[in-house]
Amino acid sequence: MKAQKKPPTWPDEIYDVFKQVNIRQVAYVPDAGHTRLINRCNADKSMKVISLTTEEEGVAMLAGTWLGGERGVLLLQSSGVGNCTNLLSIMHECRFPLLMIVTMRGEWGEFNPWQLSMGQGTPPVLQHSGVIVQRADRAEEVAEHVFAAAQLTFNTSRPVALLISQRVIGFKDWSK
Repeated sequence: MKAQKKPPTWPDEIYDVFKQVNIRQVAYVPDAGHTRLINRCNADKSMKVISLTTEEEGVAMLAGTWLGGERGVLLLQSSGVGNCTNLLSIMHECRFPLLMIVTMRGEWGEFNPWQLSMGQGTPPVLQHSGVIVQRADRAEEVAEHVFAAAQLTFNTSRPVALLISQRVIGFKDWSK
């Protein structure tokens, strides 16, 4: 009999950081890598959790969130970063904070060749759009990185993206 694998704890640790830094609104496009975190946020009655049709809606929503006096976060996959590039200029030019937690694809163990282009292009696309890019490559460091990224964005009013490595998320094995 095969031993059951314990679920990762980093999504719960991110949720704890969200509570600590007073995140009140969570915008997301459904993503398997963020499922546990999204479910935790949905269960919290003090958070407004909004499912988006495209990632750029989240950028606009979080500009409004900030103008309305609250803090928010955008959860997305690397393949959705390209959808945000035009609206990222608003956050950069208006000096609005934007915290993005990006689950990476197109990296370690990727099976889907269509994920490679945006997975590999995510860091430079974000950087060229005026976003400060940070990266978590190990599960045990994710919460610390989320906290640091939140401090940076909300204290300096700059867009910050934390990229969570595909190695942390895990890869899908479709050969079975």
